[in-house]
Amino acid sequence: MVRAGAVGTHLPASGLDIFGDLRKMNKRQLYYQVLNFAMIVSSALMIWKGLIVLTGSESPIVVVLSGSMEPAFHRGDLLFLTNFREDPIRAGEIVVFKVEGRDIPIVHRVIKVHEKDNGDIKFLTKGDNNEVDDRGLYKEGQNWLEKKDVVGRARGFLPYVGMVTIIMNDYPKFKVGMCMYVCVKKNVYILELLHMQL
Repeated sequence: MVRAGAVGTHLPASGLDIFGDLRKMNKRQLYYQVLNFAMIVSSALMIWKGLIVLTGSESPIVVVLSGSMEPAFHRGDLLFLTNFREDPIRAGEIVVFKVEGRDIPIVHRVIKVHEKDNGDIKFLTKGDNNEVDDRGLYKEGQNWLEKKDVVGRARGFLPYVGMVTIIMNDYPKFKVGMCMYVCVKKNVYILELLHMQL
């Protein structure tokens, strides 16, 4: 009886033998893989920085993390933001803002705007699905938000696309597993390509 692979047939690399295959790579192939990974990371960073410049927002894409804006936006919706300083803030507009002492930005609707003669604007927000305004969310003693608190204004959205982000934050083991799966699949694919070239 002849075992598979004994007569010169080539079996593709399995996910379990990745480290053995990595050790078989010559320096040039290994440098190529490192460079490839660095190019992917730098391309992603350049795209993100480009979006920041184009939109004027420090965070041009955010995920809705709660149901406080239902029915307008649901948990897991991906929002596209702009934040052009010359655009005035108006009641009814949906803004994403940061409050001092909180790490995560909040997505809520502007319900009241106070504009002074000198051009200063203060405004109050509320989630569509909430009973009361957001004064309880602001830092202690703060009753109004200012333009400096705004991260961006919602200009569009993709429903539920951000659920992957929420799942990875709610279940850290899923995040680790997903990262490992992606890394293994990428390496298996690359190693299979290398074996085909040999």
